[in-house]
Amino acid sequence: MSRVFRKDRRDVDPDFFRAEAAGLRWLGDGGGPVVEVLAVGEDFIELEHLTSTRPAETPARDLGSALARMHDAGASGFGGPPDGYDGRQFIGERPLSTRVHDRWGVFYAEERVLPYLPPAIEAGNLGPEDAAATHEACALLAGGAFDDDDPPARLHGDLWTGNVVWTAQGAVLIDPAAHGGHRETDLAMLALFGCPQLTEILAGYQREHALRAGWEDRIALHQLHPLAVHAAGHGPSYGTALGRAARACVALAERGR
Repeated sequence: MSRVFRKDRRDVDPDFFRAEAAGLRWLGDGGGPVVEVLAVGEDFIELEHLTSTRPAETPARDLGSALARMHDAGASGFGGPPDGYDGRQFIGERPLSTRVHDRWGVFYAEERVLPYLPPAIEAGNLGPEDAAATHEACALLAGGAFDDDDPPARLHGDLWTGNVVWTAQGAVLIDPAAHGGHRETDLAMLALFGCPQLTEILAGYQREHALRAGWEDRIALHQLHPLAVHAAGHGPSYGTALGRAARACVALAERGR
């Protein structure tokens, strides 16, 4: 019998753990290397216990290939929740919109960046100049400046390095905020917080699904969401980083004109 890792809290939304379970199962159905969900309820989730080991090149390349296949499994639309799930969703403990859009740019601006600016400003973590730059970048996004013909990808949605557990059987994903989005967003989040073996992960990804030319230039664009979420509750350094990323997006759009 598998060892069990149990999380329980009575102070969370009744959908909090259900959203996690639905996301893990959806990603797993798409080929993602996710932790197994053993049981879930309103105030708990039970997962297979994972034993950590050191990151290595081969499992990193395998993770990259698996991420590409998971993304390719697709989603119902940009912002679409896991198939069959109609509850609320979260990123960390903050609400995550499930409103679906046909275009990525307007989805990303309206559902993944702008909602987190008011709490960031209220907390004193996002100053006026950085907020203005972020609004400018979001206007470009909503206007289609960064849209392409990639269909909605099946995203983990909170793919920072802490949500990748390296085990003897390979890398395993935990704690998703799963939804339909752009494949480059998951990869940009891995880069944001310094995932080990990232070069090998990207090599494995490219082996399975080649990224569009210029993806390196768009990393800041795809980091707007996690930076906005962190600016809402984790200090002014994230507000500064958000403003810097937003200015990079504006400059990128100007170069493309």
